[in-house]
Amino acid sequence: MRVVIAEDLALLRDGLTHILHANGHQVVEAVADGPSVLPALTRHRPDIAVVDVRLPPTFTDEGLQAALAARMQLPGLPILVLSQHVEQLYARELLADRNGGVGYLLKDRVSNVGQFIDALRRVAGGGMVMDPEVVTQLLVRNSGMQPLRDLTAREREVLGLMAEGRSNAAIAGRLFVTEKAVSKHINNIFSKLGMPPSDDDNRRVLAVLAYLNG
Repeated sequence: MRVVIAEDLALLRDGLTHILHANGHQVVEAVADGPSVLPALTRHRPDIAVVDVRLPPTFTDEGLQAALAARMQLPGLPILVLSQHVEQLYARELLADRNGGVGYLLKDRVSNVGQFIDALRRVAGGGMVMDPEVVTQLLVRNSGMQPLRDLTAREREVLGLMAEGRSNAAIAGRLFVTEKAVSKHINNIFSKLGMPPSDDDNRRVLAVLAYLNG
């Protein structure tokens, strides 16, 4: 895959470049500030962009804004956000755009290179990858009613895996429970969040995103 990286930390930027090259991918450009992101994306039209949220010069949300601007000019451009922060407004807008793959991972929760490369491939292929902690923070911040308050710890885990687009079997394998138990948790989640249950994995992800989008 041809990849554009937007990361201001030189060591991390070079590290990502090395990891991607070692796994057979080409980093066509690596930029270090917000104003450079959109020109790099429109110039190279990569297979995927790996973007930090907070970039110079203001270190607020330049990365996400650039990603959204790029999706307007290059519809369907896969975006993988790799950050230490969850920015609610623009994250919801990016996740709600179902035209192309999208992912949101937290840097300190990516446990190994294989996990990162797998996420990259899934997003580049049009899929969705979301860190469960991102889902949790967006849900909590999205409503004064704090809908997650009524979910059990296990239901929160299942919700995070649902938002990643995983099937019942995949969730069961990850949590070491039966598929029947997963189905029960999912029905409880939809009930507590005021959403009708469904066996359609894509519909489940859309339901989570619709909720995040208000």
